Amino acid sequence: MADLADALPFAALLGVDISKAEQDEVIGAMQVRPDLCTAGDRLHGGALMAFADSLAGIGAFLNLPEGAEGTTTVESKTNFTGGAPVGAALTGVATPLKVGKRVSVWQTRITADDSNLVGLVIQTQLVL
Repeated sequence: MADLADALPFAALLGVDISKAEQDEVIGAMQVRPDLCTAGDRLHGGALMAFADSLAGIGAFLNLPEGAEGTTTVESKTNFTGGAPVGAALTGVATPLKVGKRVSVWQTRITADDSNLVGLVIQTQLVL
Protein backbone atom coordinates (compact mmCIF):
# COMPACT_ATOMS: atom_id res chain seq x y z
CA MET A 1 0.00 0.00 0.00
CA ALA A 2 2.98 2.30 0.43
CA ASP A 3 3.19 2.45 -3.36
CA LEU A 4 -0.16 4.24 -3.50
CA ALA A 5 0.92 7.08 -1.23
CA ASP A 6 4.38 7.20 -2.82
CA ALA A 7 2.76 7.58 -6.25
CA LEU A 8 1.39 10.89 -4.95
CA PRO A 9 4.51 12.95 -4.12
CA PHE A 10 2.62 15.47 -1.97
CA ALA A 11 1.00 12.67 0.05
CA ALA A 12 4.48 11.22 0.61
CA LEU A 13 5.69 14.66 1.73
CA LEU A 14 2.83 14.82 4.24
CA GLY A 15 3.72 11.35 5.51
CA VAL A 16 0.43 9.73 4.49
CA ASP A 17 0.38 5.99 5.20
CA ILE A 18 -2.32 3.96 3.43
CA SER A 19 -3.59 0.92 5.34
CA LYS A 20 -6.58 0.03 3.15
CA ALA A 21 -7.34 0.88 -0.45
CA GLU A 22 -10.46 -0.61 -1.98
CA GLN A 23 -13.11 0.75 -4.33
CA ASP A 24 -15.54 1.35 -1.46
CA GLU A 25 -13.14 2.56 1.24
CA VAL A 26 -9.67 4.08 1.57
CA ILE A 27 -8.09 4.39 5.02
CA GLY A 28 -4.92 6.27 5.80
CA ALA A 29 -2.98 7.76 8.67
CA MET A 30 -0.91 10.89 9.11
CA GLN A 31 1.12 12.17 12.06
CA VAL A 32 0.81 15.87 12.91
CA ARG A 33 4.34 17.28 12.67
CA PRO A 34 5.48 20.81 13.60
CA ASP A 35 6.17 21.64 9.93
CA LEU A 36 2.49 20.93 9.10
CA CYS A 37 1.17 23.33 11.73
CA THR A 38 0.05 26.89 12.04
CA ALA A 39 0.22 29.18 15.10
CA GLY A 40 -0.52 27.40 18.33
CA ASP A 41 1.02 24.13 17.15
CA ARG A 42 -2.21 23.00 15.49
CA LEU A 43 -2.47 21.26 12.13
CA HIS A 44 -2.80 23.71 9.24
CA GLY A 45 -6.17 23.44 7.48
CA GLY A 46 -4.47 23.01 4.12
CA ALA A 47 -2.60 19.95 5.41
CA LEU A 48 -5.88 18.42 6.60
CA MET A 49 -7.49 19.12 3.23
CA ALA A 50 -4.52 17.65 1.35
CA PHE A 51 -4.68 14.50 3.50
CA ALA A 52 -8.36 14.06 2.66
CA ASP A 53 -7.76 14.84 -1.02
CA SER A 54 -5.07 12.16 -1.18
CA LEU A 55 -7.37 9.49 0.23
CA ALA A 56 -10.35 10.38 -1.94
CA GLY A 57 -8.11 10.68 -4.99
CA ILE A 58 -6.89 7.13 -4.47
CA GLY A 59 -10.48 5.94 -4.14
CA ALA A 60 -11.51 7.75 -7.31
CA PHE A 61 -8.53 6.25 -9.14
CA LEU A 62 -9.50 2.75 -8.03
CA ASN A 63 -12.99 3.32 -9.49
CA LEU A 64 -11.92 4.67 -12.88
CA PRO A 65 -13.78 3.17 -15.82
CA GLU A 66 -11.81 1.29 -18.44
CA GLY A 67 -10.01 3.64 -20.81
CA ALA A 68 -9.93 6.61 -18.42
CA GLU A 69 -6.65 8.52 -18.22
CA GLY A 70 -6.91 9.52 -14.57
CA THR A 71 -8.83 11.65 -12.13
CA THR A 72 -8.60 15.15 -10.71
CA THR A 73 -10.35 17.03 -7.92
CA VAL A 74 -12.77 19.65 -9.26
CA GLU A 75 -14.52 20.64 -6.02
CA SER A 76 -13.80 20.24 -2.32
CA LYS A 77 -15.60 21.44 0.79
CA THR A 78 -14.12 21.08 4.27
CA ASN A 79 -15.75 21.40 7.67
CA PHE A 80 -13.11 21.91 10.36
CA THR A 81 -14.62 20.50 13.53
CA GLY A 82 -11.65 20.44 15.89
CA GLY A 83 -7.94 21.06 16.22
CA ALA A 84 -5.16 18.51 15.95
CA PRO A 85 -2.05 19.29 18.01
CA VAL A 86 1.53 18.39 17.19
CA GLY A 87 2.02 14.68 17.79
CA ALA A 88 -1.60 13.71 17.13
CA ALA A 89 -2.13 10.61 15.03
CA LEU A 90 -4.82 11.25 12.43
CA THR A 91 -6.93 8.63 10.72
CA GLY A 92 -8.81 9.39 7.54
CA VAL A 93 -11.56 7.23 6.07
CA ALA A 94 -12.73 8.05 2.54
CA THR A 95 -15.92 6.49 1.19
CA PRO A 96 -17.76 7.11 -2.07
CA LEU A 97 -21.11 8.84 -1.96
CA LYS A 98 -21.56 8.38 -5.74
CA VAL A 99 -19.42 6.77 -8.42
CA GLY A 100 -20.42 7.60 -11.96
CA LYS A 101 -18.94 7.48 -15.44
CA ARG A 102 -17.78 11.13 -15.41
CA VAL A 103 -17.50 12.04 -11.72
CA SER A 104 -17.31 10.49 -8.30
CA VAL A 105 -18.16 12.17 -5.00
CA TRP A 106 -16.26 11.21 -1.85
CA GLN A 107 -16.65 11.87 1.85
CA THR A 108 -13.58 11.74 4.09
CA ARG A 109 -13.82 11.73 7.89
CA ILE A 110 -10.64 12.65 9.72
CA THR A 111 -10.30 11.86 13.40
CA ALA A 112 -7.50 12.42 15.91
CA ASP A 113 -6.10 9.66 18.09
CA ASP A 114 -8.73 10.39 20.73
CA SER A 115 -11.44 9.62 18.10
CA ASN A 116 -12.56 13.25 18.01
CA LEU A 117 -13.66 14.39 14.56
CA VAL A 118 -11.31 17.11 13.34
CA GLY A 119 -12.53 17.39 9.76
CA LEU A 120 -15.18 16.27 7.31
CA VAL A 121 -14.40 16.73 3.62
CA ILE A 122 -16.69 16.17 0.65
CA GLN A 123 -15.14 16.40 -2.77
CA THR A 124 -15.90 15.72 -6.40
CA GLN A 125 -13.42 13.90 -8.61
CA LEU A 126 -13.60 14.26 -12.38
CA VAL A 127 -12.77 11.30 -14.62
CA LEU A 128 -10.20 12.32 -17.25
